[in-house]
Amino acid sequence: MLAERSDTVFMGQGMWAGTTMSDTLKGVPDAKKLEMPVAEDLQMGMAIGMSLAGLLPICIFPRWNFLLCAANQIVNHLDRLPLYSDFGYKPKVIIRTAVPSVHPFNPGPQHDDDFTGAFRTMFRTIRISSPWSAERVTEAYKFALEHDLSTLVVEYTDQYKNERGNA
Repeated sequence: MLAERSDTVFMGQGMWAGTTMSDTLKGVPDAKKLEMPVAEDLQMGMAIGMSLAGLLPICIFPRWNFLLCAANQIVNHLDRLPLYSDFGYKPKVIIRTAVPSVHPFNPGPQHDDDFTGAFRTMFRTIRISSPWSAERVTEAYKFALEHDLSTLVVEYTDQYKNERGNA
């Protein structure tokens, strides 16, 4: 749905392989994917700039713990820019992150957190959507498209199953 739009760009680490989310991007044309280095703050800053230039970035952080490194850009810039510009600037970025599965492989305490509640208290303009079932993921992205400002979509990788039924 998002890849069909002419203004979208998908950016993050593991755009082709390497993360649980990589497989979910197989239907996205390669020309719309931008592989990023391990520089989350830079990635988010670029997404904000792209948004202000008229694009709709889908900024992907495969795990909450990675998104933490971009919190400065997200909270102090993406979320607050509409406020301190009196809504003269309304950057729209769809941020995608995930709470990883801990079975059958536990990624460890540096990768398994869910900071959704903490970020809800920090945001003033960004909306958070947390689809708790695979069926609601499309609904979450439709919500993000319809909302005038940025949205953070928190996914749960326990929902991603391969043909053998493994996460």
